[in-house]
Amino acid sequence: MKAIVIREFGGPEVMRLEEFPDPVPGPGEVVVKVHAVSINRTLDLVLRAGKYAKPVKFPHILGVDPSGVISQTGAGVTDRKPGDRVVTMAWRTAPSGPMDSLGVQHLGGYAEYVKLPASATLPIPDNVDFPTASIITRHAPAAFTLVNASELKQGEWVLIMGASGGLGSAAVQIAKYRGAKVIVAAGADDRVQAALALGADRGINYRTQDLTAEVLRITEQQGVHVVFENVGDPDLFPKALYSLARHGRLVTSGAHAGGQVQIDLHRVYLYQLSILGRLGAKPADAEIALRAAAEGKYRVLIDRVLPLSQAADAHRRVAERSGIGKVILDPTRLA
Repeated sequence: MKAIVIREFGGPEVMRLEEFPDPVPGPGEVVVKVHAVSINRTLDLVLRAGKYAKPVKFPHILGVDPSGVISQTGAGVTDRKPGDRVVTMAWRTAPSGPMDSLGVQHLGGYAEYVKLPASATLPIPDNVDFPTASIITRHAPAAFTLVNASELKQGEWVLIMGASGGLGSAAVQIAKYRGAKVIVAAGADDRVQAALALGADRGINYRTQDLTAEVLRITEQQGVHVVFENVGDPDLFPKALYSLARHGRLVTSGAHAGGQVQIDLHRVYLYQLSILGRLGAKPADAEIALRAAAEGKYRVLIDRVLPLSQAADAHRRVAERSGIGKVILDPTRLA
């Protein structure tokens, strides 16, 4: 098969289109012909650069969220068959063990084919396309985890940082589904407008407007009850914290801007604030979002779909933050 292979850490140029052995399914496994896989800042760009927290064995293939069509099944697989349209998720090799993922511990989806346990696949509804399925399964379950951790209630105000990104745009729609009033914040006017189009109530460009002042103005000086913060910018994080009302909750899952921030502990204890870090994804939440997409009630933001051979260009585009929405590779197109 053709695959984008890395044999050393470095810049986008370390990714090369090569011939690679076809995967063969073992017991309980399936092989999927990949139709879409998204580019993720941490699990692709950071990992490729050698700055990810977990070790990687070379040669390696990136790509954590491929979707496609099952081409082969291994012994003992009874609930999947060749021809099924599926999307992939992380899985546990032991009930209490860590999560394993394609593109990290295992060869990933920047390839024509990928192998994984059949139990780590979900059916894709007929009227949901492959790029949408990959994005939903990557981000919607994580957004559900954030919303649940925050105990967001109907009628509460929530501020969503990086709201046009994969996780942020999912959180916008889930928060609205829960009956919250949503303020979206992003670093460019067109990104704010894209997030508003998902159903948010108000928007803020945090590069040209004072984030805290705008939140307080919108909420009539009360502040928001919840902040979803997955940017980790040293200038923006304190402003997001100061946007919280008394007894407010800030939930974080990511730090694309670095993650080293200052926290005013006086503000934390005087306002009795909660700062929560959450990871995790449940297949049931992905299924909910996939059904909602099939019903036209859930949208994803896609910047562009590129052929597999343009993986390096895709990484550069994501690094430059030059688009709105996710960049997708389609391994059925080699050029």
